[in-house]
Amino acid sequence: MGRIFAVGDIHGCLDQLKEMISLLDIDRNQDTLVFIGDYIDRGPDSKGVLDFILELKKEMKTVVCLRGNHEEMFLDFYLEQKNGPLFLLNGGRNTLSSYGMKKTDQGYAARLPDAHLHFLKTLPLYFEAGNFLFVHAGLRPGIPLKQQDPHDLLWIRDEFFLSHADFPRVVVFGHTPFPRPFLMENKIGIDTGAVYGGQLTCVRLPDGRFYQV
Repeated sequence: MGRIFAVGDIHGCLDQLKEMISLLDIDRNQDTLVFIGDYIDRGPDSKGVLDFILELKKEMKTVVCLRGNHEEMFLDFYLEQKNGPLFLLNGGRNTLSSYGMKKTDQGYAARLPDAHLHFLKTLPLYFEAGNFLFVHAGLRPGIPLKQQDPHDLLWIRDEFFLSHADFPRVVVFGHTPFPRPFLMENKIGIDTGAVYGGQLTCVRLPDGRFYQV
């Protein structure tokens, strides 16, 4: 396997995503591109982000897309009709708008494209490669990976990134926005708040070079 390029939380910021991909010196046959989750909500073009990523998956040999808590909230809302207020208060209205979903007396009327629904439903919770573990939010310290609660993998914050516990691999994560990449000996945080006026961040591994737009 070649190098790994891991991209932080996008949240509908399609223009920054396109600019980022254009900057990367990535070998589309040898390298691996990892997206850490939270493709949707809050930003202006969630649908466009998924369209773009699905095209990348056709063009590159290895693209790994992880599930974020925002994808989880959207699936709960769209498939189960639950946690609606949580989803809507966390930027979900922007996602619905990007799909042309309008509120009616019966709820939100529109249909997600089949390819997008399949993509969202099949997103894994983590990805292991060499000395690195990629996950959206982090890990609960002291618990083996196979026994981790999926809720923690998608939602955990301080208990993970402030912990000095040992982890078997360097954990590359998003979810919690920092003004600059978060670096500890066994952790790399790459959510730098693109949707809040910050930058979209990518880290190239194993050498640890950062790209930002």
